Amino acid sequence: MAEREAKDGRVEVGLKLTLNELQRRLRDFQQEYLKNKSPETVGTYRRALHEFERWFATQRGQFRFRVADVQRYKQYLMREKKLHQVSVSTYLTALRRFCQYLVDIGLLPENPARTVKGNRRPSSHSRSVLTRVEIEQLLAVLDQDTSQIGLRDRAIVHMMLFAGLSEVEIVRADVRDLDQTLLGWYLRVQGKGHTAKDQQVPLDPPVVEALQAYLNTRVPLHPGEPLFVSHGHRSEGQRLNTRSVRSRIKQHLEAAGITRRGVTPHSLTHTAALIWLNQGMSIEEVQRRMRHGTLETTMIYYRKQGLLNRDPEELKRLLG
Repeated sequence: MAEREAKDGRVEVGLKLTLNELQRRLRDFQQEYLKNKSPETVGTYRRALHEFERWFATQRGQFRFRVADVQRYKQYLMREKKLHQVSVSTYLTALRRFCQYLVDIGLLPENPARTVKGNRRPSSHSRSVLTRVEIEQLLAVLDQDTSQIGLRDRAIVHMMLFAGLSEVEIVRADVRDLDQTLLGWYLRVQGKGHTAKDQQVPLDPPVVEALQAYLNTRVPLHPGEPLFVSHGHRSEGQRLNTRSVRSRIKQHLEAAGITRRGVTPHSLTHTAALIWLNQGMSIEEVQRRMRHGTLETTMIYYRKQGLLNRDPEELKRLLG
């Protein structure tokens, strides 16, 4: 243990670990904390903690789990690694969880990372939403291709634009996850950070129509099959991955002439909220459909809903 007097006169107790001891504690933490987490969450924490371990080794015993030490690590992530502000927050969250683990097992009296906050996430999605004109351009390009692959891509785009689904939710979906009730069609999804398909996403008629047009090309269709599969010669019938989905959507965006900076395949998911708000849907319903944890997140879209009707060229000039 080490002690250092804080600015307010408190004596801050630190912890001195060798690199081998840190590695052992990190392994124990990951085995305990990550055992029931999704593969995506496990991968995120492992990458973040691997970076911390690498940096810790360069400190040669200087890092002793005090607030000032965590602040130095944050500065390293920002200034030397030059990470995006969202990544800095993610890396600090991983370290905060690990420090809390050290508190829980009695090695630290308090969590030094608790008061070191990550950078604020962007409060605007203005760069990453499509306008109404761009939506029309994209759909026009998709409507020109009536092949099986074209119908598949059209269905994927509809599920992102008009149902708010993300790439990972789309590639995880199976045929059996589709469900029709008296209130309409739904898709059971496993969202980011979830370990089960425990959420239901309503599918409006245009989405169902696009999806059925694609699924009708796959006969016979079995419940256990992926909802969206590859139709390449070498990978026929295999589940699509997120990289493939992003690549296909990017091609369609470029074909539609949508090359504005900040627009990515994930922009389609962001745009869904603006479409619903412009249709007069309540903000509470939009929050439910987007599966936002707080209404504050949905309010970001509410404040930007006017972007849907802006001229694409005007946005391009304004946003660069």
